[in-house]
Formats: sequence, C-alpha cells, structure tokens
Amino acid sequence: MNSIQPITLLRPTPSSPDKQAAIPGHRVELQLLTTLKCNLKCTYCSLGVGEVLGSQQHVDYSLDQLSAFVDSQLTGLETYVTFYGGEPTLNRPYMEEVIARFPNFRYQLQTNGTLLDGLPDAVLARMSNFLISIDGGEGTTDGYRGRGIYRQVMKNLAAIRPRTSGSITARMTWSHPEISFEEIDHLTEVFDYLYFQFVADRGAYPAEGMAKRKAIITQMVARFFQHPDRLYPVIPIMGMVRNKVMPSKAQELYQGKTQCRASTHILNVMPDGRIFPCPDLLYLPEMQQGSVVDNWLRASPLQPDPAMPCASCEAYSFCRGNCMKNLYLAYVKKDEDYRREVVEPICELVRFMGEEIDRHDPQAWFARASLPVRKLITDCEVYEYVEIMP
Repeated sequence: MNSIQPITLLRPTPSSPDKQAAIPGHRVELQLLTTLKCNLKCTYCSLGVGEVLGSQQHVDYSLDQLSAFVDSQLTGLETYVTFYGGEPTLNRPYMEEVIARFPNFRYQLQTNGTLLDGLPDAVLARMSNFLISIDGGEGTTDGYRGRGIYRQVMKNLAAIRPRTSGSITARMTWSHPEISFEEIDHLTEVFDYLYFQFVADRGAYPAEGMAKRKAIITQMVARFFQHPDRLYPVIPIMGMVRNKVMPSKAQELYQGKTQCRASTHILNVMPDGRIFPCPDLLYLPEMQQGSVVDNWLRASPLQPDPAMPCASCEAYSFCRGNCMKNLYLAYVKKDEDYRREVVEPICELVRFMGEEIDRHDPQAWFARASLPVRKLITDCEVYEYVEIMP
C-alpha cells in the first residue's frame, strides 16, 4: 500500500468556501486525531494499512489555525468533536486545549480505555459519550489486544463512572465467529450501549463462521424484542428498528446518503492538519478533502457511485449504504477479492439481521413499547457518534 505523501490539489480559496457543497445539512463532526501513536498493537487495526499507524505522533497545526478553519469553513454549523487516534489519550494536553478553546462544542472520546483513569475530571465531565474499544469477553479481548487489557479497561470504567454524566458505549469489532452470545450479551450489562461492527478482514467469513454469526444475531434480536418496556441497548438493532418503524429517520441526519457519515459531515483531521472523510482511507491521497493549515474544504470525495449495487438491494431502505469505505474499495477500486471476502458477507449479515427484525414485527412491538423506550429508539444521541449499521 502507499505510504502517506504530501499532495497538491485544486482547492477553493479560504475567502470563498462552498460550505453547502462541503457539508450538507446543519451539523459537522470534527474527528480530531490527536496522534497516530498507540500504546496497543491490536491485530486487526485499520490504521496498519498504508503505513498510517505511528506515522504522525504530534499535532503540527496550531489551535489558532484550527480556530480560523472553524470560523471560515464551518460557520453556523452545529459542531461536535470526537477525539480519535492512534490512542487519543496519549496526547491529553491537546484534548484539554481544544476543550478550553471551544467550550460550546460537544465532545466524544474514542479510546482503547487503558488510560481513562488518568484523565482529569474537567475532561471527563465534558464528554457526551465515550466509545471504548473492546472485543468481547476477557479471553477474546486479551487475545486481540494483549494480556490483562480487559481487566484494565473494566477497572478504569468503574473508576470514571462516578466522574462523568456522559454515556459509555462499548465499541466491539466482531472479529471472530467463535465470539459467543454470552460475552456479547454481558457487554450490554456493563456499558450503557453496545455498538458492534463486523470486521473488514479478508478471510474472516467462511461458511461455518457465517452460520455462527447468524445464530448469534438471531439470539440478540430475540432478546431485543423480549420486553417492550426495557431497552436492549444494542445500537445496530436499535438503528435498524428505528429505520423500519420511522423510515424518515434513516435519512434525517445524513441527507439521504450513507449511514456512516463519510459522505456528508465527518471530517477526520490528521495531526498534520490534512482532512479526510474516512479514518480508514488516510493512505489514499485522492481522498483528501481539506486542510486546517491551508484553510480549505471541499465536499467528501467518498460518495455513492453508480458502480455500487446498493440501490437495488432489498436492505437499502434501512441500511442506506452502510460502510462507504468498503463499497469504494470493492466497487470503485474494483478489488474483487475484497468484495467477495469482506463486502458481500457483511451485506449478507446486514440483510439477515433485517429479516430477523421483521420476523418480530417491529411496528407492533414499537406500538406497545413504553415512552422512554420509544424515545431512545427514535432519538438516541449515540446514533450521531457511530455508523449505526454494523
């Protein structure tokens, strides 16, 4: 893969940015990569592609430059910030400076959780949501992340609970078909919400593994519909149910495009100030859509393409395109192995999940659901911070 290289692009002048073309709608998410360094070596890390991980360890632009970019390119937009990495807490001073400089923004932290206990109360109190990466139970998590990581994360989680009012969401990469329903289910008891995403690894979806994943999905969906007055807080199921019972909600935040935000309003700002729509495609120069240092921004180049078969898929009404990175690599870059080994199995699982939800008559369940449950289904704030589709 290509290493990250500086490139020159034709771009609008800072004095006349086309805000409507760059950011449709009224909201923008600044995903600020505080560093590309990490204190763990997870076996499936997407930043390992293209020699990204560790390539930039310090933020090279100034807060004055970031402020000038916000003032000229994002004026009038509701702005929320996700601190991202690498491991973002390795650059805690930068996080503190951003929060102090932009006190009216909303904040989220996506972290491996190993350094959470070292964050000051002032930072913890400003986080609307924590996305804590975890892979399942202790054996699974330690297998991917290193011995003792699961217990360390759980200890830190207990330590910060009394110090924050933000939601705490497990971000689980469903990497292996041997992960059990019990260990996934347990995460719903420990965290406020569980967001899982199917791993984008070649060779991860043999026929036997697909059958095992489907069996677990069946169990999870059944658990979700078991009680109309108690929420089973699994974001992908919640999001699919929302999109089925209130179809307009499937398009509301994303201007009718992909659920993953990369086509509409997420800006991944690298430590050197370059901006990309997807954190997994930082190694592709053609994906650059702006720069904090040079103060320019264009519309995301990661858009639905006629080569993508989504519009003819029976799941499109509730899926809305799923992961644009996967679709781009498979159908625009024409990586046939990636399409066959990653994209098509994930799409099959998404369709299966939708079918399982339909078997439980989500409209009738929603009609019986308590008002608090209905409110969370339709308007859960965590929808704004994750891709919803797995």
